[in-house]
Amino acid sequence: MEGGTAVQSQLHSLTGGGSASLRSCIISATLKDCFPAPDFQGHRRLAEHTGRCPAYHQVAARKVVLVDFWTYSCINCQRSLPHVEAWYQRYSADGLIVVGVHTPEFAFENVVSNVRGAVQQFGITYPVAIDNSYDTWNTYDNEYWPADYLIDASGEVRYESFGEGQYGQTETAIRQLLVAANPHVKLPPTTAVPDLTPTELISPETYLGYSRLQYLVGVSSIQDDAPATYTFPSSIVAGEYASRTWTIGSEESTAGADARLELDFEAKDVYLVLGGSGNLSLTLAGGPWRRST
Repeated sequence: MEGGTAVQSQLHSLTGGGSASLRSCIISATLKDCFPAPDFQGHRRLAEHTGRCPAYHQVAARKVVLVDFWTYSCINCQRSLPHVEAWYQRYSADGLIVVGVHTPEFAFENVVSNVRGAVQQFGITYPVAIDNSYDTWNTYDNEYWPADYLIDASGEVRYESFGEGQYGQTETAIRQLLVAANPHVKLPPTTAVPDLTPTELISPETYLGYSRLQYLVGVSSIQDDAPATYTFPSSIVAGEYASRTWTIGSEESTAGADARLELDFEAKDVYLVLGGSGNLSLTLAGGPWRRST
């Protein structure tokens, strides 16, 4: 789950934070009366790129609504999206509306064409709203990617889920609210999407920009937004990384000549967010790296 103190400090500096009154719902496996669902605020639907995403009260009369906050480079979101899509496919005929709210974490995620490509790549068929200005994020006082808010047919948020996992619990809540909205509904069987939430010890997310630079070692100081050559230390420990020739910017590091990164990690899979063009060579403990694209 992407969130936490460092992320929130950055987000609040960018967006001004939200309304703490919306954090009154106690997270639990049962339905609660959380708060009246806010209207969607001032963003575009990905499908048409004009106008506003419909306000909740215009589209959701006697419907159950799942609002899913996500951003496309977030691996936690990527693992949760198949579950959201499966719920949409399984229950839309019985009154479930799903709205994906794409709120970017990084500047490149503001590009609508990038979001459109991600929607196609991940097989998303429900509506996706572009929330580049954090309008709806702040209205919900949201703090995490992914985050799900389940709204009943009367317009009340009844359930919240932050991060990966708890998919069976969320689906149970969806089914309960659909039955409450229409007691005569005959729901289909539950979905059976595998839960790929990691359960083993894994290394933390590592950011390469100076605004969240936590795990860079072997460097007494960095040169912001300027090319520099750094020196690898004699050793690094799990979760730390070292670099050589890079320009370290606010959100990213840009490779220079003979640029290298060394990362000590514990994980089954490693995901890199990359952009641009050039040659990339990967080794694992001095040997070949098995990778997929």
